[in-house]
Amino acid sequence: MDVRVVDVVVVPTRAGALVADPGVEHGPAEMSWDEAAAWIANRQRVAGEDGVRWVWPDTGSVYARLLAAGTRVGRCVDLRLCHAILRFATPKPWTAPPWLAPAPVEAPAPTLLDDLTPDTTPTVEEVRAEHDRQQAAVAAADDPGRLRLLLAAESAGALIAAEMRADGLPWDRARHDAILTAELGPRPPRGMRPERLEQLAVEIRELLHSPGLNPDSQVTLLRALRHAGLDITSTAKWELTGQAHPVVAPLLEYKRLARLLSANGWSWLDTWVEPGTLGRSDRFRTDYVPGGVVTGRWATSGGGALQIPKAVRAAVVADPGWRLVVADAAQVEPRALAGMAGDLALARAGQDGDLYAGLVASGVVETRDRAKVGMLSALYGGTAGEAGVLLPRLRRAYPLATGLVDRAAQVGERGGTVRSWLGRTSPPPGPAWHSVQGRAGETDADQGDERRARAQARDRGRFTRNFVVQGTAAEWALCWMAETRRRLRALTPLADDPGAARGRSATATSGAGTAPGQGRPHLVFFLHDEIVVHTPEPLAAQVAEIVQDSASTAGRLLFGGFPLSFPLHVATVQTYAEADKT
Repeated sequence: MDVRVVDVVVVPTRAGALVADPGVEHGPAEMSWDEAAAWIANRQRVAGEDGVRWVWPDTGSVYARLLAAGTRVGRCVDLRLCHAILRFATPKPWTAPPWLAPAPVEAPAPTLLDDLTPDTTPTVEEVRAEHDRQQAAVAAADDPGRLRLLLAAESAGALIAAEMRADGLPWDRARHDAILTAELGPRPPRGMRPERLEQLAVEIRELLHSPGLNPDSQVTLLRALRHAGLDITSTAKWELTGQAHPVVAPLLEYKRLARLLSANGWSWLDTWVEPGTLGRSDRFRTDYVPGGVVTGRWATSGGGALQIPKAVRAAVVADPGWRLVVADAAQVEPRALAGMAGDLALARAGQDGDLYAGLVASGVVETRDRAKVGMLSALYGGTAGEAGVLLPRLRRAYPLATGLVDRAAQVGERGGTVRSWLGRTSPPPGPAWHSVQGRAGETDADQGDERRARAQARDRGRFTRNFVVQGTAAEWALCWMAETRRRLRALTPLADDPGAARGRSATATSGAGTAPGQGRPHLVFFLHDEIVVHTPEPLAAQVAEIVQDSASTAGRLLFGGFPLSFPLHVATVQTYAEADKT
């Protein structure tokens, strides 16, 4: 029997929150955040998590406060994220009300200017009206079912992002410091190079006969390299690697270590990793930005969470008695393309796990490396070199899949928009694009005008070609995470798990909220097609099954009964670095 879902509006105010439950006769109730969190938790206990959908302007402005007060919700509608999708997905232009602008994740500290700041907090009636407008737009869409799934997945992603920040990624500051010390030498005084970098800098100066050279200055370094006889136009690794000069090896090592220092060095560690409290290990917290890329991929607003390098992954360590379940999906974009196009031949190529190996087994190409080059060329529009040789083979073998991305590119080149499988629409080209294209069509246009227009059109074609595939892959990943989260929340916390007790007593410092998932396994990291779940060790095997099953469920949600597989590499480990070795 279907559960009736009640939409309950939550609006943040300066003092707390307005909660408007249609089942309560006295109307909206204004509460402090602690009161609102307790009321929401009780409402979910009575109706069940699937019986209530919390409707709010922006997850960042509401959910962080609820998490800090110890309450988690099952479902929500994030009107800001939904509006960002619908503004391009519907034929009529949408004008966002001011209160749909992105909000800070945490409430800003009180300042003397508070009374002078315009209040853009919406009323309950305005939130309800926007929700009604969005639902009407979805109902009028060509395929409302797909669009509803996309909006639900996007809103679930917002909950996951807030929870991952609140729980944090378990991190070992001491181990991170040891990694840096082993690579760079002891931590230097502020403003000084670490010992190993300084040694390399001296070696580079001697080999280039340039005593005053600063290896961090790309302009002076390039000048010194060219003066030493290297025929290069930049200091990029790919140019340096092909040069036969003794300076190349120490210079590449210098660049590697300098990158480690700047991206994940001691300053990063001090800024982004919080020392553990109340028996918990340290935590890395960052602000994830769901839908931060136009294709629907996530971004972060600090800390570089979407690119934790292998050099420091050994510092990502599960709490005592816990494990990390690391799951990495293989070749999601070409699989999504096969599902979108209904290309059975391409789907069969990936049914045994490695899609690129499947292309070789099918006789389309000779080696796995060539299969990867050819497929990426089809997805991203590469035609130069080997790609130009391989693309015709792929078009003959997989005409449905390649035809879909070719048509998407043609639409983009004409200035049109394209859609992902669930309905995320690419933004239209701006006035500058149309100006260049229009100039090329004028009677006095010269060859330069025409070249610029053709190049610009090709660039947009490559964008729309990839948009449909990357956007659909992002939708699959959202559904995978949302289903994983739903199943993890259904697990019963271990009665003797110390994390549950810590969760009840943890303070809400810096948005930390409750301790790890209130004793349940919980998502702590996401990178495009990879997730990490932090779980009590006795539940690790069950969590691994949930992650696997959720990937299959996500495929069925998007593509129904089409025979498409999304295989995972799943590892249960103590440190993130160990996942690469299993």
